[in-house]
Amino acid sequence: MIVPVSGITSQLSGLAGTGAGGAEALPGGAGASSGLGQSAAPSAPEVTGGESGSFGGALTQAISSLESSQQSADAASKALATGTVKDPAAAITTVEDAALSMQLAAQIRTKAVEATQTIFQTQV
Repeated sequence: MIVPVSGITSQLSGLAGTGAGGAEALPGGAGASSGLGQSAAPSAPEVTGGESGSFGGALTQAISSLESSQQSADAASKALATGTVKDPAAAITTVEDAALSMQLAAQIRTKAVEATQTIFQTQV
């Protein structure tokens, strides 16, 4: 079964901005009293931006890659079902690769949610 990943993009887009405040947003945080220079403080724009070097950019690229593999698996399974495929082994491999990619994405999402919950449960 092929699962569309368009809903995952909207769910994970908010994940990139969860740590945008940094230590400066916390009262008495490490950024306020550690004596670090100004060059270390502005880390928030890199996290929330969509540039290719940021976490959000990497996440967007990974999700679009997952979506394209799901679409190619869908096309391969349709071609296999209609009998128009020339190499059935390649079609099956494409579908299995897409299934493994989706399982990996689901496991990564689960680990990210667990880590976020652990962080929120941590008492300061």
